[in-house]
Amino acid sequence: MNAIALGLDRTVLELKMYAREKESVFFSFLFPVLMLALFSVIFTDTMTAGGSPLSAAEYFLPGMVSAGILLTSFQTMAMSVTAERDDGTLKRLRSTPMPPVSYFLGKVGLVVVTALAQQVLLLAVARFAFGVDLPDTAAGWFTFIWVFVLGAFAGTVLGIAYSSLASARSVSAVVIGPMLLLQFISGVYFAFTDIPSWLQQVASVFPLKWIAQGMRSVFYPDVMASLEMAGAWEHGRTALVLAAWAIGGLVLCVLTFRWVKRGTT
Repeated sequence: MNAIALGLDRTVLELKMYAREKESVFFSFLFPVLMLALFSVIFTDTMTAGGSPLSAAEYFLPGMVSAGILLTSFQTMAMSVTAERDDGTLKRLRSTPMPPVSYFLGKVGLVVVTALAQQVLLLAVARFAFGVDLPDTAAGWFTFIWVFVLGAFAGTVLGIAYSSLASARSVSAVVIGPMLLLQFISGVYFAFTDIPSWLQQVASVFPLKWIAQGMRSVFYPDVMASLEMAGAWEHGRTALVLAAWAIGGLVLCVLTFRWVKRGTT
């Protein structure tokens, strides 16, 4: 119970530190919201996909939701843990009486709060600013929840594991670069069917493609399932792939996490 209480205190501290990092707040929290608003204003014509007319906001919302999940989990964790390891924060925390689990609970709390807040903001902007109809069935919201939970958990553990590959000087390029690339090939900014087949295969290896596909099943009409690679939403496969990434990321965290940067003791 003491570890949990300290974890809650650590969550509050993490949120305060996160709010002070303007670059992190913009690129991980506000970026998907601003992109949705920008695309919705620029592309004013109705788009047709699979015979179904969609406004720009309706068309881009699943991609922005999906990108937001990984930005607030994977990108936030990779950048913050790397910085704290290199500036000695982790080494100092390791020498305090605070249980290590409390530190990680604080990081999880940061992701939960920021990711939920971002999703609420995204959906509110889509609904009230651009008139997007949100899911009206329990099944739709259930799919949204389990895709969100699996995606955020996988992103969190993978981000912590990925932090071992970078230094504070290189972390922005090492993290933001690959994330932007994945967004372009995973159906976030373009229709997935418009992407070359070999790039579709590459994207299918990574979780963002499956998060985006799961979110398209929530916000798009069912007829548009025919446009997916398998001609269906593939909820079962989506859950298996995201669960595999979550478990694999957790194992990598255990095996690779370091409290000090390379070359120090």
